Amino acid sequence: MNFRFSLRVSVAAAAVSAALSASAVELRVLAHSSYSLPKPLVAQFERDTGIQLKVTKAGDAGEMLNKLILTKASPIADVVFGIDNALAGKALAAGVIDADVGAQAQRKSQASLPAGLVPVDYGYVTLNYDKAWFASKGVKLPATLAALAEPAYANLLVVQNPATSSPGYAFLLATIGQMGEEAAFDWWAKMRANGLKVAKGWSEAYYTDFSRNGGSRPLVVSYSTSPAAELFYAKDKPTEPPTGSLALPGGVFRQVEGVALVQGGQEREAARKFIDFLRSPAVQQQMQTVMWMYPVEPGVARDDVMRHAPEPTTFAAPSDKDIAEKGAAWVARWTKVVLK
Repeated sequence: MNFRFSLRVSVAAAAVSAALSASAVELRVLAHSSYSLPKPLVAQFERDTGIQLKVTKAGDAGEMLNKLILTKASPIADVVFGIDNALAGKALAAGVIDADVGAQAQRKSQASLPAGLVPVDYGYVTLNYDKAWFASKGVKLPATLAALAEPAYANLLVVQNPATSSPGYAFLLATIGQMGEEAAFDWWAKMRANGLKVAKGWSEAYYTDFSRNGGSRPLVVSYSTSPAAELFYAKDKPTEPPTGSLALPGGVFRQVEGVALVQGGQEREAARKFIDFLRSPAVQQQMQTVMWMYPVEPGVARDDVMRHAPEPTTFAAPSDKDIAEKGAAWVARWTKVVLK
């Protein structure tokens, strides 16, 4: 190719690229730390829409919501992803969510959230167990939550603090939803006496305390999809996951995550396009093996590895009203019963 022609082409391409960048809309996205999408999908979205995503990860979903509330007077995002059904009441009461989502609110979905939040995915917080540990010790898996408070299961379970962890909070809600408040806190008191360990968040509990990863606890609060993820990432390519999930009554919470417009945020049109993007078949398909949640968009096929993540048939939770009105008090009571 002629050098001068090549140079002119390069200069022209650079000018076009600069012009596109200059005209691109920047969309500020606030998300929890587990938010992740394949880079090619994100790049295609940005090319197709002229929208540049500026994603800020703000820790656990609970931490993220608290940050959104603290910055309400001067919003740090235009759209937020990761507020779930356990936190929806708090978010709506705080007035940080703009209920006027538009047509996206009418989308059919496999799971629902209160008005103002568009469902994106769902999953189940459950107990996970280390198969090798139970096999080597000859210990039977617990059949009920009540059994976990017996001496045979002393010092085996690690949970997350519901004050700092969304799965920890979800698990607390499941126990209250199944047993009722008083019986649930009686159970938590017995668990403390039986050697319950509390971690700040999911990563600490799963990657430090769980025996599968070198810790001493063969039972951990995690997700029904965690065994599938273990299989997916395993270097030795086993045919079965090294862990399993237990759907014990009172120990399963159905978590639905959503996306919403931030009250006082900007770039509404871009935000709605981002919401459509999260609900697109391509994202709903690929997010299964990135964020390890089930798709909410009707008709989207399950990834093959998800056959190792069957959905629990039962789950429990207090009413949305009770969660919104009593959730903070329950966490405070849990702190006194379990930690103090």
